[in-house]
Amino acid sequence: MNALRLVKSGLLALAAIATVSGCKNQGTIEETGVYVTRSTCPQVGIPAGTGDITLFSPPGRTDSAAIDVVATITNLRASCTEDAAYVVSTASFDVVATRRDASEARQVTLPYYNVVAQGGSDIVAKKIGYVALNFAAGSVRAQTSGQATGRVSRSAVALPEDVRHELTRNRKPGDPDAAVDPLSDPRIRDAVAKATFEQLIGFQLTQGQLRYNATR
Repeated sequence: MNALRLVKSGLLALAAIATVSGCKNQGTIEETGVYVTRSTCPQVGIPAGTGDITLFSPPGRTDSAAIDVVATITNLRASCTEDAAYVVSTASFDVVATRRDASEARQVTLPYYNVVAQGGSDIVAKKIGYVALNFAAGSVRAQTSGQATGRVSRSAVALPEDVRHELTRNRKPGDPDAAVDPLSDPRIRDAVAKATFEQLIGFQLTQGQLRYNATR
């Protein structure tokens, strides 16, 4: 999906990623640095350019006078559960829409995608769902909600033991590599990326709709 190329993940920008015991708190400053707890749950987001959709009437026109319906995905939130085999992320979201002609009751069905991406770019799973917006007669506004689930194998989100050791080992002031970000090592960075997943939600747009969103 071309739209996913617009996603920029900040997951690898962390100065240090550690899987630590319960006695360490997020952001705790220790003598050896700052501890950051790495979650196995996918981060949830809406890729740039796919959180809105515009329908035109008549088809083929893209000027403001031809705008029929405009819808936006908003209020995206997620819950995450784990068992012995899988990490399951359930994303919920709202869709709000407005229309030009409010004279009659109308239902508009819109497609959305639910993608699980690995390392910020590689799509490992994709499903298409639909939301139905019901406009009441005389109303220019409608709202509905949707839900999507992403599942990732626990073994896929686990860091190799040598990588985990390199990320969490104590670094004392004066050590030659004390100030070196372990993620500057391509091997470490690639391993963290491979074990990092995102659940991405957005409208399933045509090339024309993507182009409109990018240039409006």
